[in-house]
Amino acid sequence: MNTLQSLIAGRWLGTTPAVALHSAVDGHLVAQTHAEAIDFAECVDHARRVGVPALLALDFQQRAARLKALAAHLSAHKEALYAVSYHTGATRADSWIDIEGGTGTVYAYAGMGSNGLPSGNIVHEGPAQPLGKQGQFAGTHILVPRGGVAVHINAFNFPVWGMLEKFAPSFLAGMPCVVKPATATSYLTEAAVRLMLDSGLLPPGSLQLIIGGTGDLLERLDGQDMVTFTGSAATAARLRVHPNLVRNAVPFNAEADSLNCSILAPEVTPDDPEFDLFVKEVAREMTVKAGQKCTAIRRAIVPRARLDAVVERLRARLQATVVGDPALDGVRMGALASRDQLDDVAARVAELRAGAELLLGDAADFAPRGDGVAAGAFFPATLLLARDPMASAAHDVEAFGPVSTVMAYDDLDEAVALAARGRGSLVGSLVTHDPAVAARVVPQLAALHGRILVLDRDAAAESTGHGSPLPGLKHGGPGRAGGGEELGGLRAVHHYLQRSAVQGSPTMLAAVAREHVRGARTIDAEVHPFRRHFDELRVGESLLTHRRTVTEADIVNFGGVSGDYFYMHFDDIAARDTDFGRRIAHGYFVLSAAAGLFVSPAPGPVLANYGLDTLRFTKPVPIGDTIQARLTCKRKIDRNRRDSRGVGQGVVVWDVEVRNQDGELVASYDILTLVAKRAQPAQG
Repeated sequence: MNTLQSLIAGRWLGTTPAVALHSAVDGHLVAQTHAEAIDFAECVDHARRVGVPALLALDFQQRAARLKALAAHLSAHKEALYAVSYHTGATRADSWIDIEGGTGTVYAYAGMGSNGLPSGNIVHEGPAQPLGKQGQFAGTHILVPRGGVAVHINAFNFPVWGMLEKFAPSFLAGMPCVVKPATATSYLTEAAVRLMLDSGLLPPGSLQLIIGGTGDLLERLDGQDMVTFTGSAATAARLRVHPNLVRNAVPFNAEADSLNCSILAPEVTPDDPEFDLFVKEVAREMTVKAGQKCTAIRRAIVPRARLDAVVERLRARLQATVVGDPALDGVRMGALASRDQLDDVAARVAELRAGAELLLGDAADFAPRGDGVAAGAFFPATLLLARDPMASAAHDVEAFGPVSTVMAYDDLDEAVALAARGRGSLVGSLVTHDPAVAARVVPQLAALHGRILVLDRDAAAESTGHGSPLPGLKHGGPGRAGGGEELGGLRAVHHYLQRSAVQGSPTMLAAVAREHVRGARTIDAEVHPFRRHFDELRVGESLLTHRRTVTEADIVNFGGVSGDYFYMHFDDIAARDTDFGRRIAHGYFVLSAAAGLFVSPAPGPVLANYGLDTLRFTKPVPIGDTIQARLTCKRKIDRNRRDSRGVGQGVVVWDVEVRNQDGELVASYDILTLVAKRAQPAQG
């Protein structure tokens, strides 16, 4: 029988079997943990001494490229993971969420890193702020790698996605990971880690795996390290006050199971599409992964006038859900992850039933489909009705399985109050087609929910559902939900970096931030910056253009071309009555005129202008004013890409300042261009 191994300090550890792990489907032995003790001092030392330098030998862009290739490798070998995932009791659809949802998250972070992070290993959070009257003292913020190790303690319900959604932003941030999966399903995490290692894409020391307990690992961390946790609120509370974590102020992020709710709005009738959407969403969250989701709907909050109709349709939908061996055609709900989990859910349901009516889920009538399933961890879809909604145990007790409690409300204020009884949740949903209801309820729910889905007939076709965290949106919640944040796009990467304020002259800030800062010394090159290839161009190279005086003809001609005949540009009498006191040029004319001043029109290395950021028109430009532009290479981003001819390309961000004859800033913006690298001589 397979003995699982830990990956510690670059080698696989473990040959002596310890704890037996059984299939959730039929109870047969799947794997065993190892008995060998892990040297956690060696583990942490290896991450710091080997992992950190190896990761930082790459920059953000290179690590993003590695993530993209890693996601492709995992996708190519996904069937091997599906075969192992079956033993967790998951259906193919359940495993898709875990396996392909995990690789999709890695793909997403690869894209976000490529598009949103610079070359190098410093992120500048600008713009710099002037701190002195003469412009020679300023301050800004930079984000830098922490130089420590990220310890990821994961739950049993998503052995692949749970690892990858933390690993991807950590890896992008240049922080080596030590992954500790929940023991019950660690055999699937181990299989995924082996695939990741086989890819050859992981720098040495960037990923280690713990099978079993964490021993004295947390004792060995310091302030440069981080701990993230997914699991029960009780365990999160214990870890949060670990003496060493408190003593060394080790950042701790928790994403805890929560008593999420879904509210059916009072105006929705049984004939409305939203009614069926609500029923479908509650049933789906009860049966997907057999309800073992930290985002599952535990409390279905419905208008009292619709209670009987909701119960009738929900019961019918759940009764039609076939439970059994996930390999069988027609099975829509599999097993819980283990017999221990089965016992825990049964105990929690017993607590909930003390103040509730059982609507569906009598174990005596439960017969999952398949051979040998009696030894599995199957549990019936269980629907309860709270007799006294406000005092219901469902606000305090979570059965982490296919269990939900229906509770009635009399008005929206009571519905919001019932939602708040969960004391902080990862996600809540509101099913309504009335924008006024959404505008009233969502801000109140937001105070106690990390994410809110507003579901109606318009969103339904594209909605990812109540229980689906997405890479670009925050995953986490206040209070009982742990008070942490995961995902959320580049926010997650920034979470693994250290933010520091830097003060000094603009020239010094530019040197530190690796990008041009307004007021810093510039390089007046003899060659026009647009004539220089990406690899020749230096940050700070600058062009001060010729001047142009704005005329009446300019405004008239631009109005004719653009169709913009706004009174401030054409009505002299009306313009006199404004704060400007006279007609002014179109802002977009100023923008266009500046481009005419600094663009080098002949073919050259600049291939395309594909964006404009931070545009501000800071002062009006009346007829007779003279404008001049300064174009400065602000930032270079080498994405390590080549075109169809094999010519390399990079992104250059240009800082543009447009000033008038008095030196006053009238327009300010960044231009993004694609710039070719100088062609490399053929090899051979």
